[in-house]
Amino acid sequence: MPSMRAFIGWFLKVTEFGMLTFIPIDILIWSLNETKRHNYAEMIPTERLSRIRSVGVDNVSPRKVDKLLKAALPQTHMLIGKVTMQSLQLYLFGQKNSGSFIKEINVDKESVGGCGGIIGRKKGAVAIRINYKGIRMVFISCHLSAHARNVEERNSQCRHISHSLFSKNWNPYARPSHITVWLGDLNYRLQGIDTYPARNLIHNDLHRHLLTKDQLLQEAGRGQIFNGYCEGTLTFKPTYKYNVGSSNYDTSYKVRVPSWTDRILFKIEDSDNMEATLHSYESIDEIIGSDHKPVRAHLCLTLHSQGQIK
Repeated sequence: MPSMRAFIGWFLKVTEFGMLTFIPIDILIWSLNETKRHNYAEMIPTERLSRIRSVGVDNVSPRKVDKLLKAALPQTHMLIGKVTMQSLQLYLFGQKNSGSFIKEINVDKESVGGCGGIIGRKKGAVAIRINYKGIRMVFISCHLSAHARNVEERNSQCRHISHSLFSKNWNPYARPSHITVWLGDLNYRLQGIDTYPARNLIHNDLHRHLLTKDQLLQEAGRGQIFNGYCEGTLTFKPTYKYNVGSSNYDTSYKVRVPSWTDRILFKIEDSDNMEATLHSYESIDEIIGSDHKPVRAHLCLTLHSQGQIK
């Protein structure tokens, strides 16, 4: 019996020569703690074949991350693009035969203020735009303003980032991306509930009842942010704020309300010829090296007819 990995590899080759092109993408976001050692291999699944792996990290020195990520990824992948803005970083890995499929790759960054600390925790976004097999993709990793009260500030930052990235050398003849993936510590919080009632619901695995309190879902529902974007259901527990080194929520004097600050969203521009299927959207609860839990998603793009993609 062939292994599942071998079967998937065979399937990918067959679909590329037929009427379908199948592109699996793994996406990971983690807001780290500079003082802790981190094992990236625990977060990057090696059992499934992905054409592209996108990793966004924050709050840690870039010089530490590059080497550790390369060591954690399977030998089948190589770094094809990266962009950093102080501690905010985005890495894009592709299979080792990716070079012949990449027609274009560009990076950009946009600051929205807020900087300090030993490693300079600037708020804003970094982005990579790539043309892979004729598919134009944009990956954006961001870190927005903190605190529950700053909803409108985060909304404004989202809009500014969306309008500003890749606009400096704007080409009126350039075609829009087919898919945009937005990940990061968006910092939207729970609103209208105190910390202990929220924690009680989480403790009893009833955190689905907190979805109506989520600021990002509220603001997207009002049409203020992420128009046209999709997100998987938040079936996992809120990813912030934990005591570093444990899976216990914040016991400092602030006793912050747990929140889904770390998110992954995506937007398809050519829905007639392209489908995006989200196979998983999850946090990694066993990772305890930060006050955030990592979040990852597995997204599969299916192109019905390569010749019709414009």
